[in-house]
Amino acid sequence: MLAKRIIPCLDIKDGETVKGINFLGLRGVGDPVELGRKYAQDGADELVYLDISATYEGRKTFAELVTRIASNINIPFTVGGGISSYEDAGRLLEAGADKITVNSAAVRNPQLISDIASKYGSQFVVVAIDAKMIDGRWTVTTHGGRNPSERELFTWAKEAQERGAGEILFTSMDHDGTKNGYPCDTFARLSDILSIPIIASGGAGTIDHIADVLTVGKADAALAASIFHYGEIPIPVLKKELLRINIPVRLNE
Repeated sequence: MLAKRIIPCLDIKDGETVKGINFLGLRGVGDPVELGRKYAQDGADELVYLDISATYEGRKTFAELVTRIASNINIPFTVGGGISSYEDAGRLLEAGADKITVNSAAVRNPQLISDIASKYGSQFVVVAIDAKMIDGRWTVTTHGGRNPSERELFTWAKEAQERGAGEILFTSMDHDGTKNGYPCDTFARLSDILSIPIIASGGAGTIDHIADVLTVGKADAALAASIFHYGEIPIPVLKKELLRINIPVRLNE
């Protein structure tokens, strides 16, 4: 069995790492480069940096910050926020990103996924999906969760895969920041539908939550923010416990 990945997520607003609940009530939690370096040293497998205000404010993604991250961090990292063309993606690749993630722009223009994948390869493209349960349906949202779309989670994830996405990063907005656990049944259903890796996001509060989404939820990776930013569950402690219960993860040498 492939090793499961542990991925801290750093939401960036105005150059600072921030965290909130259900995408609201944001407060600063540290410098993105320093936090990233710490997580790499602690044994994180990858990092995800999301400029959560880029799309909403109509700004381009933070290529200058990406350059600093790349020169300071020795593990793969993914960046997203405001990417609306394969040229945007190319600038981030040149700046040092290992992967990019697209969300709102891809919902608006699904051809964007195909364009980036055909230009740079599927392994470079992560499609992020923010969805919430509305009237019994997982509704895909855009612009940092502000705007519901007409799309439904499972059909959109399948289309994203068919268009060339290399991974799906699904965040449940109903669980984000609550520390009440991931919607494991939803992740398991996604895993059954898709053949590409799934990164689980939104709701980690305990080691058991992460263990559950990697087993019951069949996710390939667990992404979390609050528990790492506030030092509630150190990555070395998490990984050792996952190994103890026979969930394969990589430990730092």
